[in-house]
Amino acid sequence: MFDKLMAAQGMAAEIKKRLDTIAVFGEVEGGAIKVTSTGNKAITAIEIDEEFYKQADREELEELLLTAVNKALAQADQVSATEMQAATKDMLGGLGGMFGG
Repeated sequence: MFDKLMAAQGMAAEIKKRLDTIAVFGEVEGGAIKVTSTGNKAITAIEIDEEFYKQADREELEELLLTAVNKALAQADQVSATEMQAATKDMLGGLGGMFGG
């Protein structure tokens, strides 16, 4: 049983590493603002179109930036959930014998 738990911890570490290599995006106004995040919800880039930046007022820019960040984080949540579901399915298949199945 201890081996199975160690394997599960190792799998969780692998998922975290994999999520660090996955890029997700949130964008608004047709790409005027684009936020990039890892699958682990670390924001890695924010891009604001120069022409949009010149025309936008501060309040609009802040609101749209917030929306783009939240979209990127929502994408990261989806990717993370998908990775965890796949790993859990694999792990439960391997744990079946542990419970007399």
